[in-house]
Amino acid sequence: MNYEMSQTMIRLTECPRDAMLGWPEFIPTDLKIRYLQALLDVGFDTLDFGSFVSPKAIPQLRDTAEVLAGLDLSKTTTSLLAIVANTRGAAEACRHEPIRFLGFPFSVSEEFQRRNTNATIAESLDRVKEIQTMAASAGKEVLIYISMGFGNPYGEAWSPELVVRWVKRLADEGIKRIALADTVGVSNPDNIRALFSELIPAVPEVTVGAHLHSHPDSSDEKIGAAFESGCRNFDVALKGIGGCPMANYDLVGNIATERVVAKFGGPSTIALNPECWTKAIELANSIFHG
Repeated sequence: MNYEMSQTMIRLTECPRDAMLGWPEFIPTDLKIRYLQALLDVGFDTLDFGSFVSPKAIPQLRDTAEVLAGLDLSKTTTSLLAIVANTRGAAEACRHEPIRFLGFPFSVSEEFQRRNTNATIAESLDRVKEIQTMAASAGKEVLIYISMGFGNPYGEAWSPELVVRWVKRLADEGIKRIALADTVGVSNPDNIRALFSELIPAVPEVTVGAHLHSHPDSSDEKIGAAFESGCRNFDVALKGIGGCPMANYDLVGNIATERVVAKFGGPSTIALNPECWTKAIELANSIFHG
């Protein structure tokens, strides 16, 4: 597969929110603003920049509103995405005009849904309906993360058919954007191919993306498997930082932006600003060290 032949079709969502949420030291607000501004300058399609959840649950992101207020959005074409876990968070996010997407984690694992949002799957579906209505009224869109989309450590039943069934149900509720999330890094090329190959044709009206966590030595083959199966939207994070502390599982980082950009021919070939790209990497190295 010649990946560079299709580089203009690739859309990257940079996920500093996912990188920061489990970081052990609080990153000062002014430094967050500098970092996010640098990422906006790079020209990613979307920036998953923060979340409106309980500060007790995610203390690192308690300053999301303040960070947003400090950003200069006058020259960027990058869309902003914020994570919400309930209608309270959605209402707060909807008050911020620059936010385009509300991201909601919807798990096909009952155990993880309870851990992550303190709700059952059935209750979470009701939340999705309410958040969808709120977002539409505010001129925003909802993106659903299918958490534990490739399996989980809890011994629960999983299959591509189960995931497809839930995505179809969400599509019936008007959801147009889905990201299949490998929350704890259990995906492999075989189940990635099986899932994307079945899902993408099943919901042609839905934009389907990949939010994969991976050890570095297997990230390239995972991205390749998703691309070859029709996926063109990828969530990434500089330096491969990330992981979900709600999973009570060894944290497995996001797929590193650097690896994906290199795989598809470098920053210029996927419409990223090379000079700003270099500056963003340098700033990431200074923040996420040790």
